[in-house]
Amino acid sequence: MKKIGFIGTGVMGRHMVRNLMKHGYAVSLYTRTKRKAEELLAEGAEWKETISELAREADVVITIVGFPEDVEEVYFKEDGILNNASGGTVFIDMTTSSPELAVKIAEAAQRNGQAALDAPVSGSDVFAEAGKLTIMTGGEPSSFEKVRPVLEAMGENVVLQGPPGAGQHTKMSNQIAIASTMMGVVEAITYAEKAGLDPAVVMSSIEHGAAGSFSLSKLGKKMIGNDFEPGFYVKHFVKDMGIALASAERMELPVPGLRLAKEMYEELMENGGENEGTQALYKYYKWKAEGNV
Repeated sequence: MKKIGFIGTGVMGRHMVRNLMKHGYAVSLYTRTKRKAEELLAEGAEWKETISELAREADVVITIVGFPEDVEEVYFKEDGILNNASGGTVFIDMTTSSPELAVKIAEAAQRNGQAALDAPVSGSDVFAEAGKLTIMTGGEPSSFEKVRPVLEAMGENVVLQGPPGAGQHTKMSNQIAIASTMMGVVEAITYAEKAGLDPAVVMSSIEHGAAGSFSLSKLGKKMIGNDFEPGFYVKHFVKDMGIALASAERMELPVPGLRLAKEMYEELMENGGENEGTQALYKYYKWKAEGNV
């Protein structure tokens, strides 16, 4: 399966496309704004004017778009993926989306003689560039094995978690863990500063102990350096937390840490931080502690 159609070339997607091409795949692209794909087109990707054209010519269609409503649109509209791809095509939705929508896509694909996997990713743009993403997959084992080499071109921790929807449920577990961790990292750094310590020196100790995490080591350094450029947008994290919270409520599972984190990030968005990286919570927390928000 060498012909890949790819929809969505944002912060993560553009690196994923490059890694696919490095592994010898012929990649065609569609985005709402062609300008965003120009660098990749110059590097060898092929442009398609419509989703339907892309879907008809691909063995595998990969999507990584912004929100569940975007996923629904590109798959289910008349000129979308499901209505135009050939039988035997495998769809891989790598957007963080709802488990219920993943099941809906998989069922529709099966009726068409196609197959669909939900395969959201974890890891920043740095991991995407290095081809070292964690890829959490839901779907049929036979379809997973068919496209495993495609997934392994983009990630090094590629795991089939279970049936359709299982990849998205796994990603929700990931985001729930990150949500409370980010609050802890922000509070740890601001505590160190308030105590008159150098937070960079403090981090050189605690990141190697029980408190160690990606959020502390990578995003904590960005906080200290006042670097709030997005590796992952605040607005997308809020979307993810909303999906996780709704799913937890359906399972009657209390998630107070997730709920608090979502409220804090929503306040950050309301104060203009929606297009910053998730580490911008540090800036907002300091403003709030100082009575500026």
